Amino acid sequence: MLKHQDIINEMTLEEKATLMSGQNFWNTAEISRLNIPSIMLTDGPHGLRKQGGKADHLGLNKSLPATCFPTAATLANSWDKELLYEVGSYLGKEAASENVSVLLGPGLNIKRNPLCGRNFEYFSEDPYLSGKLAAQLVKGIQSKGVAACVKHFAVNSQEHLRMTIDEVVDERALREIYLEGFRIAIEEGKPKTIMTSYNKVNGEYANENTHLLQDILYGEWQYDGVVVTDWGGNNDRVKGLIAGNQLEMPSSGGITDEEIVEAVQSGELEESLLDQRVSELLTLVFETMPPQLSKGEVDLEAHHTKAQEAAKKSMVLLKNEEDILPIGDASVAIIGDFATTPRYQGAGSSLINPTKLDNALEALQELGVNIVGYSQGFKRYGGRSNKLKTEALQLAKHADKVVVFLGLDEGSEAEGIDRNTMELPDNQLELINELAKIHSSIIVVLSGGAVIELPFVSQVKGMVHGYLGGQGSGKAIADILTGKTNPSGKLAETYPLRYEDVPSAPYYPGKEVTAEHRESIFVGYRYFDSANRPVLFPFGHGLSYTKFEYTNLTVDDTRVRCTIKNIGDFGGEEVVQLYIKPEKTNILRANRELKGFTKVYLEPNEEKEVMIELDQHTFQYFDTKEDKWVTEQGVYEIQIGSSIEDIRLTESIELEGKQTSEEELSDRLFNYYHKNIHHISDEEFHHLLGFTPPNPLWDRNKQLGYNDTIAQGKYKKGLGKLLYFITLATKKTLEKLGKPLMANNVMFVMNMPFRQIPRFSNGKVSEKMLDRLLKWINLW
Repeated sequence: MLKHQDIINEMTLEEKATLMSGQNFWNTAEISRLNIPSIMLTDGPHGLRKQGGKADHLGLNKSLPATCFPTAATLANSWDKELLYEVGSYLGKEAASENVSVLLGPGLNIKRNPLCGRNFEYFSEDPYLSGKLAAQLVKGIQSKGVAACVKHFAVNSQEHLRMTIDEVVDERALREIYLEGFRIAIEEGKPKTIMTSYNKVNGEYANENTHLLQDILYGEWQYDGVVVTDWGGNNDRVKGLIAGNQLEMPSSGGITDEEIVEAVQSGELEESLLDQRVSELLTLVFETMPPQLSKGEVDLEAHHTKAQEAAKKSMVLLKNEEDILPIGDASVAIIGDFATTPRYQGAGSSLINPTKLDNALEALQELGVNIVGYSQGFKRYGGRSNKLKTEALQLAKHADKVVVFLGLDEGSEAEGIDRNTMELPDNQLELINELAKIHSSIIVVLSGGAVIELPFVSQVKGMVHGYLGGQGSGKAIADILTGKTNPSGKLAETYPLRYEDVPSAPYYPGKEVTAEHRESIFVGYRYFDSANRPVLFPFGHGLSYTKFEYTNLTVDDTRVRCTIKNIGDFGGEEVVQLYIKPEKTNILRANRELKGFTKVYLEPNEEKEVMIELDQHTFQYFDTKEDKWVTEQGVYEIQIGSSIEDIRLTESIELEGKQTSEEELSDRLFNYYHKNIHHISDEEFHHLLGFTPPNPLWDRNKQLGYNDTIAQGKYKKGLGKLLYFITLATKKTLEKLGKPLMANNVMFVMNMPFRQIPRFSNGKVSEKMLDRLLKWINLW
């Protein structure tokens, strides 16, 4: 018997169908006669985005003021599980105070490639780190009665054509890289909701993908929560219900409700299955409706202080040659637009309206730093200005040290669009090169949510990466630069020397029909370390103003222990990282993998024993032949270090497990076994997949249908091409007018499937009208 069988017995078929879609853009449907309330779902991952006016998807209308915490890409650099829980609890408290029942976050897709426009919302290139941190954020949010919603399930690796692209990935990579973070977050964090991604996975839309939802999520992981579509992410409503989805968002104006009713009446959909989905949704509604939320007075000043603390713990000291930092008593020139107008968050559905906003220049002034002056230095959105550059160069001559604020602008990283390059804008590179010719003591402060190329690294003595540190980032940067706070962040992603070194570079993004993950499991450090490729900054790298000594490693079946001592002059935190390296393996496998971490604070000369737990997944890989996780028999090296390239302690252990021999596949997967990942042939990739994927390019001659986009209209001759060029011209015009966020939002329209037009318009554009539009487009 279903949990809510008594209520369901009172419902009509039409009412059951109505509950399966939103009532409007942000709320579920209510049935007042049965005392079923509506609950609100809203963004976001690092702050509450509850819109005060008319709702929209991409942040065009301003939301109510809320605390903007550091983004996931920033928080990941803290490697601090306790901090993630605390931030989550603050997010949950603000959500509860606004009667928000479901907070749409965290996002924990893998940073497969540095150019993904939404990388700032994701934690890491590593699934273990992503999952552990996401689990704590989920626990924190849900401690206030609010449901967290982990997203985007799954393999949402690019923004380009995200609503139609087919992410083609082999089962090993799917399980070990793209799903493992979700598994950890779901099994440990127990989120009440999970959001499916827009894209297809191996030919089937994620929201109706029975392998993802039935076999893995509900089957293997025993998930007992609700699955919600991404906004506009429903393709076939009935298939989605059958696969395991309970809630389509936003409202489709009743269009998909009718589809559900018709499916039940025709026998395509069993009403008993619909009843099950209704019962599952009702559980969420009754557990998170406003009276159940842990409400209390929100102290916005305390929340701002927590945002500052989170930013401080997440900033990474990349370089500190000749101990140029802390600044000390030296005279300092401050250069760069980001010093006064901080770049502190990404764009799109996570865009927060902060309650207040620190900037680094004012914070440095308040700390009494000897500042000789400030110069903007460059135009924020690109373009040369000799006047700004000359002013900066003149100012630098009058200072002992020069602090230059560089980074990516607001239009560079956004939902719905990917970056074109891993480089900083030319005007910023030109400025830093000119400064380096006249000054030898330069400190760079970086802003941005993902990896960038840093060709000037040898020309500067100090470098701090603030990532996107939220509304308290200005104060946090000032405290780091002055030594008031000892930096403790560690990179959650690898910094390559150049974009071409990235393992997915030859294959990213998928251009039209498919996005082929030919690099398989060799994402991020798993490739660079296994292929022995040099990098600029390795995974886990981050310096401190003090030094730590590692001793006394002991290992048993369930835990690893070692002693960490602060042997420097500053109190500080160290992130202790545990890597597992099979000393010999007969299977396709990364050289080593992160399998544990902890963060410890030590005063000068203080030492502590730290412990890292091992679990059943620590030594396992996913065996596709047996369709399960297994341990390969053999000797494994336990490595403890300060980064993947700074291993301090090692000890080997021998494990029982599956006996493997040299795989007969090694000849057919030659480039994989020899780590020539940039040169994977069609034959090798298809053999790894076990099937032949679709043609990666659109059929230029085919008739456009409901699941096609305006972007495909460029291959037509009449109305289709006209719509494409009008949309493209609108984007370019907005860019020229200095409105990059609005320009990026146009791409949402460009890449949206035609099927969504009637649904997003709540039927004002009917399917008959859409049929006529497509008929006209297909005439030529």
